[in-house]
Amino acid sequence: MDRIGQAEAFDAIGDRYDEAFPHKEGQISCGAWLAEQLPAGSRVLDLGCGTGLPTARQLTEAGHRVVGVDLSPGMVKLARENVPEGDFRRMDISDVEKHGLGPFDGAAVFFSLLMLPRVEIPYALRMLHQQLREGAPMALSMVEADVDDFTLPFLGNTIRVSGYLRDDLRRVVHDGGFEIAGEDAYAYAPASTDVPPEIQLFLQCRRRP
Repeated sequence: MDRIGQAEAFDAIGDRYDEAFPHKEGQISCGAWLAEQLPAGSRVLDLGCGTGLPTARQLTEAGHRVVGVDLSPGMVKLARENVPEGDFRRMDISDVEKHGLGPFDGAAVFFSLLMLPRVEIPYALRMLHQQLREGAPMALSMVEADVDDFTLPFLGNTIRVSGYLRDDLRRVVHDGGFEIAGEDAYAYAPASTDVPPEIQLFLQCRRRP
């Protein structure tokens, strides 16, 4: 899929993303779970790392080694500035396996899969399964919405997003090779008036054999 427009939108948004989404309690809580599940000094993939805040910083402060990837060069630049201890690379989700970045001891997948059309999400989960060690923890979040490659105005730009209702999300994640150890949901109203309120789903997962 052509995701150049997606990257350009996030380049244009820049650090306004963190201003528009200042309350990240769900992400911070799920990131804390991930950090606690990992052995000391673990190597962790932050898929769709964005600005590096809060997750990459949270994981590095917990003593882990973060490899963050994002398609937006602007986001990668901000992540390097915000979390200089991390290893951040401009890369499409589909290229992670090709570049042989794994294996990883765990993964953070916060709101990155929603940038894909639904047909690609099972492939992304199978890629993650291949990149993680057996039993590795994975923290994953999506917005609860029954949409597929839906065009959405976003901070003065346009992006395309996909989502699932929670039972469907559980099934897709399970079919991708992960067991779900815990789940939380948060009602979220972004600071920006052009972004509608949403329900954010956070799954605490483990890689099955």
